[in-house]
Amino acid sequence: MSRRPTATYRLQLRREFGFAEAGELAGYLAALGVSHVYLSPILQAVPGSAHGYDVIDHARISDDLGGEEGFRAMAARMRAHGLSIIVDIVPNHMAIPAPESLNRAFFDVLRQGPDSPYARWFDVDWSEGVIVVPVLGSPDDELRPDGDVLRYHDHVFPREGCYRATHWREPDLNYRRFFDISTLIGLRVEDSEVFDATHAVILRLLDEGLIDGLRIDHPDGLADPRGYLRRLDRPRGWVVVEKILIGEETLPADWPCAGTTGYDALGMIGGLFVDPAGDKPLTEAYTALTGGPADFTEVERTARRFAADRILVPEVRRLTALLTRILPDADPDALREVLVELLVAMPVYRAYIVPGEEPPAQALEIVAQAAAEARAVLPDGDLLDKVIPLVLGLGGRDAVRDEFVVRFQQTSAPMTAKGVEDTAFYRWSRLAPLNEVGGDPTRFAVSPEEFHAYCARIAADRPRTLTTLSTHDTKRQEDVRARLAVLSELPDEWVAAVGRWRSRAPESTLEPDLDYLMWQTIVGAWPLPADRLREYLTKAMREARSRTSWTDPDPAYEEAVLAHADAVLADPVLTADVARFADRIAPYARVNSISQKLVQLAMPGVPDVYQGCELTGLSLVDPDNRRSVDYARRRELLADLDAGTTPADLDGEKLLITSRLLRLRERHPDWFEGGHEPVTVTGPAAAHAVAFRRGGAVVVATRLPAGLERRGGWGATRLDLPGGPWHDVLTDQSYPSGLELSGVLLLLPVAVLIEAP
Repeated sequence: MSRRPTATYRLQLRREFGFAEAGELAGYLAALGVSHVYLSPILQAVPGSAHGYDVIDHARISDDLGGEEGFRAMAARMRAHGLSIIVDIVPNHMAIPAPESLNRAFFDVLRQGPDSPYARWFDVDWSEGVIVVPVLGSPDDELRPDGDVLRYHDHVFPREGCYRATHWREPDLNYRRFFDISTLIGLRVEDSEVFDATHAVILRLLDEGLIDGLRIDHPDGLADPRGYLRRLDRPRGWVVVEKILIGEETLPADWPCAGTTGYDALGMIGGLFVDPAGDKPLTEAYTALTGGPADFTEVERTARRFAADRILVPEVRRLTALLTRILPDADPDALREVLVELLVAMPVYRAYIVPGEEPPAQALEIVAQAAAEARAVLPDGDLLDKVIPLVLGLGGRDAVRDEFVVRFQQTSAPMTAKGVEDTAFYRWSRLAPLNEVGGDPTRFAVSPEEFHAYCARIAADRPRTLTTLSTHDTKRQEDVRARLAVLSELPDEWVAAVGRWRSRAPESTLEPDLDYLMWQTIVGAWPLPADRLREYLTKAMREARSRTSWTDPDPAYEEAVLAHADAVLADPVLTADVARFADRIAPYARVNSISQKLVQLAMPGVPDVYQGCELTGLSLVDPDNRRSVDYARRRELLADLDAGTTPADLDGEKLLITSRLLRLRERHPDWFEGGHEPVTVTGPAAAHAVAFRRGGAVVVATRLPAGLERRGGWGATRLDLPGGPWHDVLTDQSYPSGLELSGVLLLLPVAVLIEAP
């Protein structure tokens, strides 16, 4: 069996930070207390890839990162320090690079079409006998002969082949993509030959013991996620899936994996530090300042329809074509309308229905909910009644019906991702930290009772699921969210500050929602240099797709937005006021940052620390969160803490808490693999604490610190905890009797108590 994970540390590999550089961190990461180093994809990606998810060759470990020799040397250094390795893998798709010949499998398909031995690799509709490649800059452009190939800028194609080059805007693509990215083509890993070929290197490394676990990217893109996981299941290895759960959704019980990559935990933890009393005033402020709606629901539905009509056109068209073959007497336009409304109404990413099997109860509930919402807006309920059984795989089987069942699910997932997280989340900025991957902007806050119930469930069902606060995909790092959560406690002060700043700033043509998001971003990541704000706003406005977008940019509008941002940050009076507000919320943000970190590290599951976030993490959405990390400073600071130096700031406090908790988990893994027991807090400020027991450790953290200050502090609030005496592993303080929080939380707003020997 592989080593039992107690904590992971995520590293984002790239050409400038490959296996050699990762290996140099082995001593530091071991001292920090992690058991597993969690690597971004290691297979050969497009040369120069900044992330590794654009794989072009599954048979090679990335030359950019150091090749197999470099990987083995790194693994040896990690093992010498007692560290195991987890690798992120990408089974859903492969890159179509430029030149296309870099992907030998895909290039052979361009040449031979369905007769290629690699044709079964890719999810292509071969009904026309060609694969459509959208590379031309205009409909009038064409490929040019150059020796024995055809060229178009950096693109290279066989002179003769089974492909058709088209304008990149044309919606007649006939292959499955990753979301709307046409340079990532879907793989058919449900085919055993394709699975074996694309997983040979990874499984060899797993079987050799060079890696001990896998993170599965985007399982919702697969034809049969459960079947894939069953094929992947090995005698050794810890597997988590990048599955985004929404609301009360749970991971299917029959999936053979440890759990998710932790977005569900992120939302529950973050919600603990948002004041529910801020819901009404912040909603009213949002509508007053932006003119936007008070409710997210219609924003989401509008964005989903936008995704169907403008972003995922080929996917919806292909799904409609299948349905037209099954119901040939129905009007194709009416069928498309039914499909779109069902996709818009899906409450989660997808249902899990396998052709030939009875739909599971959770899938029946999901589809029933979507059908009820679709029925309310569709003119023809009878046609909907014909489609619903087909979505569920009921009423007979053939190849077309089976494909429809699978493809509906493979379309609903990108509909949610592109319509909600990558569009609607950038159109409705009532409180930005709620608009996070896997989050629900309509769930304003999480009570301690809800949090404890969640923890009890994962402790019982998925005790080795991953928990996280920041990833390479989060829209803002953990301490940005911790700062902005304070706004829920100080809504009046926040609204007044935004009013001052807007009146001071030059007039602008910014969309009101983007303007409101900009002020939250500036405060959350303060001090924020102009280049980082420009990069963030460019992504935010293009993702919103209301005035500009990636495919239809409006250069004049974008330049006006960026010029406005520059002017804001160049105004010394305005930025001084922003700095004063940031200073005003800093003490409360500190409490939130420390408390949420402790909760994440101590709660059920295996905690993951995203690179650098053992100190203050104030990065924004990628690529901002892939910036280089100063590990020399982290080594020095950890050495100082271990020598007994008292933390001087939030960086030191976060590192202290991270290292002490991870080391405690390493010393007592049995404590943290057991259940989750809430600990009662009594007294006038009990609502401002969250406390629980994990084996021999009792964890207590402060929540809603501004309200606690207004109340006058802890007063006679205490932990209802028998036994003792108790020792705090964070502050090295002992409490022979009495656990009043005014004393226990005097030096830090958190504590980890163990019974003194």
